[in-house]
This record gives sequence, C-alpha cells and structure tokens, in this order.
Amino acid sequence: MSEFQAVICQLGDESYGLDIGSVYEIIRFQECTAVPASPRFVDGVINLRGRIIPVMDMASRFGQRRSETTKSTRIIVAGTNGRRVGLVVDAVTEVLMLSDDAVEPTPEVASGYDAAYIRGIAKLGEELVILLDLRALFGDQEVQTQAA
Repeated sequence: MSEFQAVICQLGDESYGLDIGSVYEIIRFQECTAVPASPRFVDGVINLRGRIIPVMDMASRFGQRRSETTKSTRIIVAGTNGRRVGLVVDAVTEVLMLSDDAVEPTPEVASGYDAAYIRGIAKLGEELVILLDLRALFGDQEVQTQAA
C-alpha cells in the first residue's frame, strides 16, 4: 500500500485534492492583470517574485459559478513539466496523507470532457474529495499557451 500527500481545497461545496508534489506554494488572492484573448477561465497573470504566472479560476474551469472573493480565497501555485499556473480556490483547508486504497477510479457517469482532469475520488470518512490530475489539466492547449 502506497501513500501520498494531498493539498485539500474548496470550490463551492466540493472538496478537491492536488498531489503536494505539484504544489510550489499557496498565496493569498491578489488581483490579476488581464491578458487579451485569454480563455474565459484564465483570470490573467500575476508577478510572483519576478516570475509571470498565469492564474486560472478553477470554478470557471469546471463550469461552476465563481464564489465571491473572501479572506479565505487562495491561489495555489502548482506546476508540472516546468510550467507553473496559479489556481484560484475558495479556500485551502488541509494537507492530508492519503493511501492509494482510499482512492476510487472516476465513475463512468463523470466521464465527460472534464473527467480527463480527475485522477480519482478519495473517501475520507463520509467526505468525498475529487483528486485532480494536474498533468492532464496543464496539457490543455489553452493553458499551455498562457503558461509558456
């Protein structure tokens, strides 16, 4: 049985998890500079210690209505394959150690376009956490253009 750590975040009423190995840092929300002709789910870019980081609104990315920005709103700076992207989430709640046994494959009913970004679903007692596959998410051509 193998284990991995996941950063658990909230989007609306749902919990999502990201493998901690792909998370560089978690920062407070800051306003972005808009980039013309960017996809609807890209808020813009931020300057993070001299590095320009595209920022993606995760709620919009998954077809949800974006929550109001609060003191809990965070940007998770994550990346894979040398690319970094900021992911706007409603809150970051915890970092957990998860066993592979606690992760179920994505159900067939959720096999639409966005299901390619789902690594699986973790069971934490009564709570379900949707685990995201950042490699698939960052493989999206729209995001690659912004993160180049």
